Amino acid sequence: MGEELKVKDGQVVSMEYTLKVDGEITDSSEGREPLEFVHGAGNIIPGLEREMTGMAVGESKDVLVAAADGYGEEDEKAFMDVPRDQFPEEIPMKVGTELQVQNQAGQPMYARIDMVGDKSVRLDFNHPLAGRDLHFSVKVVGLREATDEEKEHGHVHGPGHGH
Repeated sequence: MGEELKVKDGQVVSMEYTLKVDGEITDSSEGREPLEFVHGAGNIIPGLEREMTGMAVGESKDVLVAAADGYGEEDEKAFMDVPRDQFPEEIPMKVGTELQVQNQAGQPMYARIDMVGDKSVRLDFNHPLAGRDLHFSVKVVGLREATDEEKEHGHVHGPGHGH
């Protein structure tokens, strides 16, 4: 092996990670397979991808990704008031309840109940981590060149990755 592999565009990176928001772990690969992604294909949030460029296998790093480079700032327009009687009875009318709704094009969208009033319910369509700073601890555990097909599709193929 001449040169040591370093994370760069067009490589499949396997990484172990832990994500903390406000000091609490919100996501982690611990106890699961490492996360695999094609670097440079926009599979992971831009701020983290940028910070991982140049890392070698076995290298660890703590990365702070500001909200703007993560899931974006909270969008004040991403709230919607919906008449309470439009909700099925089985949905708990509690702040923080997550639900899936369809937009006008029939695409599924996720929302959280932000406020429950007597007649209407305010839904928040922002990503749950919008407006939050993200603290990642990452470790590169594997690197390989992406196949032509993976580069073309922009995501990893292989065992356990169906089409």
